[in-house]
Amino acid sequence: MHSNLWAPWRMAYLRDLEARSAPLAPDRGVEKSPANFFASYWAAPAEDERNLVVHRNAHGMILLNRFPYANGHLLVALGDARPTLSQYSADQRREFWALVDLAAATVESLLRPQGMNIGLNVGRAAGAGVPEHVHAHVVPRWAGDTNFMCVIGEVRLIPEDLEATARSFRSAFSRSA
Repeated sequence: MHSNLWAPWRMAYLRDLEARSAPLAPDRGVEKSPANFFASYWAAPAEDERNLVVHRNAHGMILLNRFPYANGHLLVALGDARPTLSQYSADQRREFWALVDLAAATVESLLRPQGMNIGLNVGRAAGAGVPEHVHAHVVPRWAGDTNFMCVIGEVRLIPEDLEATARSFRSAFSRSA
């Protein structure tokens, strides 16, 4: 039996790899990505559905990662772009962690994962894809979700369409509001 495994989002990611190795931004001494999509998304709330933003408040937003490690992989960012947490005020950091807490609680109640990775990649050397805009990853995990496909084939298997996942999250966030 011969079957195909389709991961159409992967091609956009592969095409974007070269563009993501960008020079240092002269204003802050940090590497600048070709497009800070967090800032773009923050400035365009009318485009939230298209941009997979599932929750926003006066301080920041929660969105689905377009290139997820696992189903339900969320990103959390404040509207104000800073490269490190230490460059935010104490109040801004509280707002940031409140959004991370909300994202984690919603992942837990909606998807019921067996575990979760929550973390920050600060700076390009640490793996930040948008080094000028610090953001958190909230990644639900299940036993066995890492297998030969991602280790050998460098392909992640995501069992649900991103738009369907986004609808589920939007509904869950609206119920919690």
